[in-house]
Amino acid sequence: MASARQSVAEARRVVVKVGSSSLTTAAGGLDADRVDALVDVLAKSRDGGLREIVLVSSGAIAAGLSPLGLVRRPKDLARQQAAASVGQGLLVARYTASFARYGVRVGQVLLTSDDMARRAHHRNASRTLDQLLAMGALPVVNENDTVATDEIRFGDNDRLAALVAHLVHADLLVLLSDVDGLYDGDPAKPGTSRIDEVRSPADMAHVEIGSAGKAGVGTGGMVTKVEAARIAAAAGIPVVLTSASHAGDALAGRATGTYFHRTGRRSADRLLWLQHASEPRGALTLDDGAVRAVVEGRKSLLPAGIAAVEGEFAAGDPVELRDAAGRAVARGLVNFDAKEIPLLIGRSTRDLAKELGPAYEREVVHRDDLVLLPG
Repeated sequence: MASARQSVAEARRVVVKVGSSSLTTAAGGLDADRVDALVDVLAKSRDGGLREIVLVSSGAIAAGLSPLGLVRRPKDLARQQAAASVGQGLLVARYTASFARYGVRVGQVLLTSDDMARRAHHRNASRTLDQLLAMGALPVVNENDTVATDEIRFGDNDRLAALVAHLVHADLLVLLSDVDGLYDGDPAKPGTSRIDEVRSPADMAHVEIGSAGKAGVGTGGMVTKVEAARIAAAAGIPVVLTSASHAGDALAGRATGTYFHRTGRRSADRLLWLQHASEPRGALTLDDGAVRAVVEGRKSLLPAGIAAVEGEFAAGDPVELRDAAGRAVARGLVNFDAKEIPLLIGRSTRDLAKELGPAYEREVVHRDDLVLLPG
């Protein structure tokens, strides 16, 4: 455990996620003292610029409630977007002023899952974050709630933080909550204890995550934090889960919170986003031969292997690939519009090229734009 915590202290690029409950008052407005306390920790942790930090911050919707006269977080998307529109400006202004005390510049980056699933948008996000860090700025990332629809939302900033950590090739992800770690039961009840480290999913087999601590007033909770930790750990990034009040100890590598060990290696950036952040716009049913080629042979999906199509989607959208029983076996970015697919079903690319032109002599889903789903 000591060596693991030492690696935390030595992490050069760190993504820190903080939730709404750690930044706002009970009435819903921003708590300037809480923001300043977090900024104090992060600014000092940068170690004179030797450590790079990306902050994934919730709080925009919560910050916009009071100014709009709302007493609680609205359930409808339109009012959530209105609150985010007001609150996002307040949130980034607060961070800008607070970090200015240390001479640290802040750059705002707003993302939707749709931005990240598409190849060109994904590259743009990666370049923007890398450039901000190279220029000594501290990126503040949030979901773009003002324009996100139900279909293109991350749903919670915990998952967004895990994906951003992968995107920027972070050495560490720190998830800050209002609970000081993962417990083996409800931390409010006697007899429960904090889990110091998680080496594999098997270490949590006995834990009822839903009762292992509920975080805050945002969209997340302990379930989303554990899922985010699993995503990051599977992508080769260690995770510390603790409370915002223990952020300094966590970043210094002291024994606080729950430490999630790496369980996998890095994969292609977009594939992680495709698996965990994209919402399929439709589905393609594959014949048995195509299922074997995609799943076992890791091949691209060709028109000849498609049996049926459903949904309305455009070229570049994520779609599910299903077997004959309707089970989703993979997800990928499709190269044709939904209305074009019926013309291609069951036909060879050579025949299609002869009849329709060279643009049709290509894969429906290329293997580089495809990720297999757990069985």
